[in-house]
Amino acid sequence: MAKDHYSVLGVPRTAAADEIQRAYRKLARKFHPDVNREPDAADKFKEIGEAYDTLSNPETRARYDRFGADYRQYASSGAGASGGGRRGGSGGPRPGPRPGPRPGPGPYGNGDGGMGSDVDWEDLLGGWFRQQSGGPVQGADQEAELWLTLEEAFRGGTRSIRLAQADGESRSYDVDVPPGVVDGQRIRLAGEGAPGREGGPSGDLFLTVRIQPSPRYRLKGRDIYFDLPVSPSEAALGAKVATHAPAGPVTVTVPEGSSSGRRLRLRGQGMPNPRGVPGNLYAEIKIMVPPSLGKEERKLYEKLATVSTFNPREER
Repeated sequence: MAKDHYSVLGVPRTAAADEIQRAYRKLARKFHPDVNREPDAADKFKEIGEAYDTLSNPETRARYDRFGADYRQYASSGAGASGGGRRGGSGGPRPGPRPGPRPGPGPYGNGDGGMGSDVDWEDLLGGWFRQQSGGPVQGADQEAELWLTLEEAFRGGTRSIRLAQADGESRSYDVDVPPGVVDGQRIRLAGEGAPGREGGPSGDLFLTVRIQPSPRYRLKGRDIYFDLPVSPSEAALGAKVATHAPAGPVTVTVPEGSSSGRRLRLRGQGMPNPRGVPGNLYAEIKIMVPPSLGKEERKLYEKLATVSTFNPREER
């Protein structure tokens, strides 16, 4: 038995069009096969798409409300159409309104009189259809997520992705990613959403950027942090340390007397910002000691321990 479209989207039968669209977007993001790896995600995604396709169109929604799961068979029968004949009728105009109810199931009963016993539903719905359909209809906007590494977000460029469609097929898109996109930023692909109806334009596709966790970098807003390993002598005496940053090779000046945790700022070398000031790059000192010592190294460390008066546990 086919599932009720309203139940699939989790909205009441009285839901407004924008409520239906919000519910669809939320569920489509949750069950998109590129994001959700559950075995039944693709089937649920298709089911959600079918429900939205029906309920987002005023005409098909009205037929669905009236006939339920069998609404498609009434699409060309004249049921609910202006001036059309009844199902199985001649199709010509009627001489006047019918005094009794229209036979067959409907949203207000089973044809036993009910609330619709004195209403000609074909005339009423036919007029409503004409008011609502009124020409070309733009397709719905669609949403998906675009996962990027921090380096890809930093550099920008063209990214090719494949997204599953409501019919179960997949489609490729070439996305122009601007340099310096941040997590949560949306990229609009004009005209790549759902197709329009009656010659109307397609909707847009909105991609929400998601930046993958990096094993090397930590992103806070547009500032980028990373650990800079240094030797004890480099930390104590100071040094110029060559390392790699998202923009390429950089040299970090380590001041003498640097301890682990000290942050060294490289101004403006964080995430680019096309509309303002770029972020900063922060190198955090991390002092590393040799895992094992050679004979001469050990002698020197022992001598240093003898002559040094430094006590790292002394309160300062």
